[in-house]
Amino acid sequence: MAAELTVPQLSDKHRPTLDQALATIRSRAYWSPHPEHPKAYGENAPADGLAAFEALRGTRIDLGQPGTDGWTGSEVSPYGPELGVEYPHVDPDVLLPAMRAGMGAWRDAGPEARALVCIEILSRISARTHEFAHAVMHTSGQAFMMAFQAGGPHAQDRGLEAVAYAYEEQTRVPGQADWSKPQGKKDPLELGKTFTAVPRGISLMIGCNTFPTWNGYPGIFASLATGNPVLVKPHPRAVLPLALTVQVAREVLARAGFDPNLVALAVERPGEGIAKTLALRPEIKLIDYTGSTEFGDWLEANARQAQVYTEKAGVNTVVLDSTDDYKGMLSNLAFSLSLYSGQMCTTPQNLLIPREGIGTDAGHKTYDEVVSDLARAVGGLLGDDARANALLGALVNPDVKARLEAAAGLGEVALASREVVNPEFPDAVVRTPVMVKLDSAKQDPQAPYLSECFGPVSFAVAVDSTADALDLLRRTVREKGAMTVGAYTTSADTERAIEEVCLEESAQLSLNLTGGVYVNQTSAFSDFHGSGGNPAANAALCDGAFVSNRFRVVEVRRQA
Repeated sequence: MAAELTVPQLSDKHRPTLDQALATIRSRAYWSPHPEHPKAYGENAPADGLAAFEALRGTRIDLGQPGTDGWTGSEVSPYGPELGVEYPHVDPDVLLPAMRAGMGAWRDAGPEARALVCIEILSRISARTHEFAHAVMHTSGQAFMMAFQAGGPHAQDRGLEAVAYAYEEQTRVPGQADWSKPQGKKDPLELGKTFTAVPRGISLMIGCNTFPTWNGYPGIFASLATGNPVLVKPHPRAVLPLALTVQVAREVLARAGFDPNLVALAVERPGEGIAKTLALRPEIKLIDYTGSTEFGDWLEANARQAQVYTEKAGVNTVVLDSTDDYKGMLSNLAFSLSLYSGQMCTTPQNLLIPREGIGTDAGHKTYDEVVSDLARAVGGLLGDDARANALLGALVNPDVKARLEAAAGLGEVALASREVVNPEFPDAVVRTPVMVKLDSAKQDPQAPYLSECFGPVSFAVAVDSTADALDLLRRTVREKGAMTVGAYTTSADTERAIEEVCLEESAQLSLNLTGGVYVNQTSAFSDFHGSGGNPAANAALCDGAFVSNRFRVVEVRRQA
């Protein structure tokens, strides 16, 4: 097919971005080509983005995919309105062979061309960030500013980061080499060799409800940049942001002269549950999944024909030993516990506090004082309903609400949850966090703090000492996994001990955060999201291991 976007054109436009991304994954410095502030997109962008989103409601998104055998869509915003968008339902027996048809040309294009096309896709998504923000907000329940930043520039950064790692891993080996082995008085043995990065096969990205783009883009772009077609299977309650992503990707691929079926969408009818069926198809060679431990474990055990990358549940923990900024610690933790109603895989759940208390710059604080002061900090942060709505967003599904309500019966309630009314969206379910006091001395193997309670629920766990806290930390990370660990201490010895636990159990650690950086936030190009070394996730976003097994290098030797 004729290319309207040529590789030289894309190189002129995007090679500097790729070079900067490659430099930044090595330096781990701060950098982003995608603006975080809504005003950076132009004076009319907010109104245009909202209008574009509203224009999508009640429409049908026809992607022109092979194998479309009907239409489906049942999304209802956590803020109340029905989206009413219909998407193609596909017959995989027709779609999957069509997706494979374009692999040869995509493989032969090489790592640089693939990277540049991927960056063009991200660039076009970036230009529509306001529209995507509303799509993320009304499928995930995130408040608008979080949907804008996390669902827009931060997700785009993670996608670009995956492209950079993919390019770097594929180009470690030269494309060709002349080989000559001396034979003494005889002529040398000489061969010409070529080395080609070849894709594994079709990649299946199984999306999540809470962060459809942020969690989805790394796998999508890591697979696409390494030559693999990508089939996107969104969560049934969060289809729209990924459908728009697929639409943009197909348009760019076609304009660049490649088969648009290299990226396709698979949306399920209500109750159909196609993820298991697709995951076992022999054509599927790569799977990216974010969601429950149960289904993640099933994928790892049963999708044996595929390389499976999973992010599952974990028990995120904060150890409180001592601090030289008590007010800053409370403020930082209050924000971390409140952001997006705790519906982040990185939100802290267990707060391990010695029952004798902790040392602070405000004097010694008992366990009860620390808990009541933290509860007061959360209450103060969320005391104003407008600010509460801006931080909390809406509960993403009824299961979160049920866990929140049940948590109050698990122990002494230190901070009760309250209902917050959203005047713009009165049907939104908005609740402040609950904090429950528990005691580790009971040695209950079924203790609530030994399992993930996803949502705005935290447990203030009394422990005998900091050493006991570290033992409990080690146990929960080893048995249940953790995406994040936080700790506060003024002791160098304690800091080393906490660090040693996290190094041994492969858990990402944040120490003594008291300012504007929070334990549940990570920055692309610098921070690793997950480690791949404990049960919470078998991969990290992003590193070389996340992309290197998505392709293999095939060598051809020729007699010189």
